[in-house]
Amino acid sequence: MLGRIFCQRFLPAGSKVQNSAFAQNALNTTPCREFCTGIQKYQESVEKVNSSASPDSDYSLFPPLPGQDSSLRWNGQKYEELPIVHIKATYNNTHVQVTDHAGRSLLRTSCGTEGFKNAKKGTAIAAQTAAISAASKAINKGLSFVRVLVKGLGPGRMSAVKGLAMGGLQVVSITDNTPIPHNGCRPRKARRI
Repeated sequence: MLGRIFCQRFLPAGSKVQNSAFAQNALNTTPCREFCTGIQKYQESVEKVNSSASPDSDYSLFPPLPGQDSSLRWNGQKYEELPIVHIKATYNNTHVQVTDHAGRSLLRTSCGTEGFKNAKKGTAIAAQTAAISAASKAINKGLSFVRVLVKGLGPGRMSAVKGLAMGGLQVVSITDNTPIPHNGCRPRKARRI
Protein backbone atom coordinates (compact mmCIF):
# COMPACT_ATOMS: atom_id res chain seq x y z
CA MET A 1 0.00 0.00 0.00
CA LEU A 2 2.79 2.41 0.84
CA GLY A 3 4.51 1.84 -2.50
CA ARG A 4 1.33 2.82 -4.30
CA ILE A 5 0.88 5.98 -2.28
CA PHE A 6 4.46 7.13 -2.80
CA CYS A 7 4.32 6.42 -6.56
CA GLN A 8 1.25 8.60 -6.92
CA ARG A 9 2.25 11.37 -4.58
CA PHE A 10 5.36 12.61 -6.32
CA LEU A 11 4.42 12.10 -9.99
CA PRO A 12 2.57 14.26 -12.48
CA ALA A 13 -0.64 12.83 -13.94
CA GLY A 14 0.78 11.27 -17.13
CA SER A 15 4.28 10.16 -16.11
CA LYS A 16 5.54 6.59 -15.59
CA VAL A 17 8.10 5.32 -13.12
CA GLN A 18 10.04 2.06 -12.80
CA ASN A 19 8.73 1.49 -9.29
CA SER A 20 5.08 1.53 -10.37
CA ALA A 21 5.47 -2.00 -11.80
CA PHE A 22 6.63 -3.12 -8.37
CA ALA A 23 3.56 -1.55 -6.77
CA GLN A 24 1.27 -3.25 -9.28
CA ASN A 25 2.87 -6.65 -8.67
CA ALA A 26 2.86 -6.23 -4.91
CA LEU A 27 -0.81 -5.32 -4.70
CA ASN A 28 -2.09 -7.23 -7.77
CA THR A 29 -4.23 -4.24 -8.67
CA THR A 30 -4.11 -1.50 -11.26
CA PRO A 31 -2.83 1.84 -10.00
CA CYS A 32 -5.39 4.55 -9.48
CA ARG A 33 -4.76 8.30 -9.53
CA GLU A 34 -6.60 9.10 -6.33
CA PHE A 35 -4.60 9.90 -3.25
CA CYS A 36 -6.24 8.80 0.01
CA THR A 37 -6.31 11.75 2.35
CA GLY A 38 -9.08 10.67 4.69
CA ILE A 39 -8.61 7.83 7.16
CA GLN A 40 -11.90 6.25 6.09
CA LYS A 41 -10.83 5.98 2.44
CA TYR A 42 -7.46 4.61 3.53
CA GLN A 43 -9.11 1.95 5.71
CA GLU A 44 -11.45 0.95 2.89
CA SER A 45 -8.56 0.54 0.49
CA VAL A 46 -6.57 -1.48 3.03
CA GLU A 47 -9.57 -3.75 3.69
CA LYS A 48 -9.98 -4.28 -0.06
CA VAL A 49 -6.31 -5.24 -0.43
CA ASN A 50 -6.35 -7.47 2.66
CA SER A 51 -9.51 -9.29 1.60
CA SER A 52 -8.02 -10.10 -1.78
CA ALA A 53 -4.54 -10.92 -0.44
CA SER A 54 -5.33 -13.34 2.43
CA PRO A 55 -8.17 -15.77 1.75
CA ASP A 56 -7.47 -17.78 4.95
CA SER A 57 -8.39 -15.38 7.74
CA ASP A 58 -8.61 -18.14 10.41
CA TYR A 59 -4.83 -18.59 10.56
CA SER A 60 -2.93 -16.54 13.12
CA LEU A 61 0.74 -16.41 14.09
CA PHE A 62 -0.16 -15.92 17.75
CA PRO A 63 -1.57 -18.55 20.10
CA PRO A 64 -5.26 -18.15 20.88
CA LEU A 65 -6.47 -16.32 23.96
CA PRO A 66 -7.89 -18.40 26.83
CA GLY A 67 -11.39 -19.53 25.96
CA GLN A 68 -10.96 -18.72 22.26
CA ASP A 69 -11.32 -21.69 19.89
CA SER A 70 -8.68 -22.23 17.23
CA SER A 71 -8.24 -24.64 14.36
CA LEU A 72 -4.52 -25.03 15.12
CA ARG A 73 -3.50 -28.47 16.39
CA TRP A 74 -0.19 -29.90 17.61
CA ASN A 75 -0.16 -33.71 17.46
CA GLY A 76 -3.95 -33.55 17.44
CA GLN A 77 -4.09 -31.47 20.64
CA LYS A 78 -5.50 -28.00 21.14
CA TYR A 79 -3.36 -25.24 22.58
CA GLU A 80 -5.09 -25.55 25.97
CA GLU A 81 -4.38 -29.30 26.10
CA LEU A 82 -0.62 -29.05 25.54
CA PRO A 83 1.66 -29.97 28.45
CA ILE A 84 3.33 -27.06 30.25
CA VAL A 85 7.01 -26.76 31.20
CA HIS A 86 7.46 -24.56 34.28
CA ILE A 87 10.94 -23.01 34.56
CA LYS A 88 11.76 -21.27 37.83
CA ALA A 89 15.03 -19.41 37.45
CA THR A 90 16.36 -18.10 40.75
CA TYR A 91 19.76 -16.57 41.31
CA ASN A 92 21.09 -19.74 42.96
CA ASN A 93 19.32 -22.55 41.06
CA THR A 94 16.98 -23.37 38.16
CA HIS A 95 14.05 -25.77 38.51
CA VAL A 96 12.32 -27.39 35.51
CA GLN A 97 8.98 -29.13 36.00
CA VAL A 98 6.75 -30.62 33.29
CA THR A 99 3.01 -30.82 33.99
CA ASP A 100 0.01 -31.74 31.92
CA HIS A 101 -2.58 -29.10 31.03
CA ALA A 102 -4.48 -29.70 34.29
CA GLY A 103 -1.39 -29.10 36.45
CA ARG A 104 -0.52 -32.69 37.40
CA SER A 105 3.24 -33.14 37.62
CA LEU A 106 4.81 -35.50 35.09
CA LEU A 107 8.50 -34.98 35.86
CA ARG A 108 10.81 -32.62 37.67
CA THR A 109 14.50 -31.80 37.59
CA SER A 110 16.83 -29.04 38.71
CA CYS A 111 20.48 -28.09 38.48
CA GLY A 112 21.17 -29.75 41.84
CA THR A 113 19.74 -33.10 40.73
CA GLU A 114 22.00 -32.98 37.66
CA GLY A 115 25.11 -32.96 39.83
CA PHE A 116 25.95 -29.27 40.07
CA LYS A 117 26.89 -28.04 43.53
CA ASN A 118 27.01 -24.71 45.36
CA ALA A 119 27.57 -21.65 43.14
CA LYS A 120 27.67 -23.70 39.93
CA LYS A 121 23.93 -24.41 40.29
CA GLY A 122 23.20 -20.77 39.42
CA THR A 123 24.96 -20.79 36.04
CA ALA A 124 23.45 -20.84 32.57
CA ILE A 125 25.24 -24.11 31.67
CA ALA A 126 23.65 -25.87 34.65
CA ALA A 127 20.19 -24.64 33.63
CA GLN A 128 20.74 -25.80 30.05
CA THR A 129 21.85 -29.24 31.26
CA ALA A 130 18.81 -29.57 33.52
CA ALA A 131 16.49 -28.57 30.67
CA ILE A 132 18.08 -31.08 28.27
CA SER A 133 17.59 -33.79 30.89
CA ALA A 134 13.96 -32.77 31.40
CA ALA A 135 13.37 -32.76 27.64
CA SER A 136 14.78 -36.27 27.21
CA LYS A 137 12.63 -37.57 30.08
CA ALA A 138 9.56 -35.87 28.57
CA ILE A 139 10.23 -37.41 25.16
CA ASN A 140 10.49 -40.84 26.84
CA LYS A 141 7.01 -40.20 28.28
CA GLY A 142 5.66 -39.43 24.79
CA LEU A 143 5.59 -35.61 24.80
CA SER A 144 6.72 -33.64 21.79
CA PHE A 145 4.99 -30.21 21.81
CA VAL A 146 4.99 -28.08 24.97
CA ARG A 147 4.18 -24.63 26.26
CA VAL A 148 6.78 -22.91 28.45
CA LEU A 149 6.13 -20.74 31.52
CA VAL A 150 9.23 -18.90 32.79
CA LYS A 151 9.31 -17.41 36.29
CA GLY A 152 12.20 -15.55 37.90
CA LEU A 153 15.16 -13.42 36.91
CA GLY A 154 18.03 -15.89 37.27
CA PRO A 155 20.83 -16.47 34.77
CA GLY A 156 19.23 -19.72 33.56
CA ARG A 157 16.08 -18.20 32.04
CA MET A 158 16.84 -18.32 28.34
CA SER A 159 19.40 -21.10 28.44
CA ALA A 160 16.77 -23.42 29.95
CA VAL A 161 14.39 -22.70 27.07
CA LYS A 162 17.25 -23.29 24.65
CA GLY A 163 18.02 -26.57 26.43
CA LEU A 164 14.43 -27.76 25.95
CA ALA A 165 14.75 -27.18 22.22
CA MET A 166 18.16 -28.86 22.15
CA GLY A 167 16.70 -31.87 23.98
CA GLY A 168 14.16 -32.41 21.20
CA LEU A 169 10.97 -30.76 22.45
CA GLN A 170 9.02 -28.44 20.16
CA VAL A 171 8.29 -25.20 22.05
CA VAL A 172 4.94 -23.74 20.95
CA SER A 173 4.86 -20.63 23.15
CA ILE A 174 6.97 -18.93 25.83
CA THR A 175 5.18 -17.01 28.59
CA ASP A 176 6.94 -14.86 31.19
CA ASN A 177 5.20 -15.32 34.54
CA THR A 178 7.68 -13.41 36.72
CA PRO A 179 5.99 -11.80 39.73
CA ILE A 180 6.48 -8.04 39.68
CA PRO A 181 5.61 -6.06 42.82
CA HIS A 182 3.59 -2.90 42.41
CA ASN A 183 5.48 -1.32 45.34
CA GLY A 184 4.55 -4.15 47.66
CA CYS A 185 6.92 -5.38 50.38
CA ARG A 186 9.86 -3.32 51.53
CA PRO A 187 13.08 -4.62 49.93
CA ARG A 188 15.96 -5.80 52.06
CA LYS A 189 18.78 -3.42 52.83
CA ALA A 190 21.61 -3.12 50.31
CA ARG A 191 24.69 -5.29 50.75
CA ARG A 192 27.89 -3.57 51.85
CA ILE A 193 30.98 -5.24 50.46
